[in-house]
Amino acid sequence: MDVRKKSVALTVDLYGLTSRFPATERYGLISQIRRATTSIAANIAEGWGKGSRGEYIQVLTVARGSLMELETHLIVASEVHFLNPSELGVVLKPVQDIGKMLNRLIGVSRMRKDRFPARNPGPGSLIPSPGAPVPSPDPLI
Repeated sequence: MDVRKKSVALTVDLYGLTSRFPATERYGLISQIRRATTSIAANIAEGWGKGSRGEYIQVLTVARGSLMELETHLIVASEVHFLNPSELGVVLKPVQDIGKMLNRLIGVSRMRKDRFPARNPGPGSLIPSPGAPVPSPDPLI
């Protein structure tokens, strides 16, 4: 899933960026930013593994909440001068992209009454449980 891949890439980028924050922020903004960004990809994966559309949508909304939390932490980091305006702009772009992707995925999943969103197995993907129905490919996801 592209949204999970993009979330993991953002997490890796933010780990590098926050490593430059003052050491006094180890248990403050550094921890909060890292927890929020890690939570996004983890919740997407968790929702995918739940097996029901309702649970999937619920966990996607949790991921979206973590994304909004992350955005707020990044703005605060900029306001206290841990990030300069150009760095903030660079990291907010994937945050916005992931937000759009999550909104689209939530919307599509809510519209679908007949099946769970299509899985696109690949390296590092989650393996469906035995006996799970195999959905057809979906170009929207």
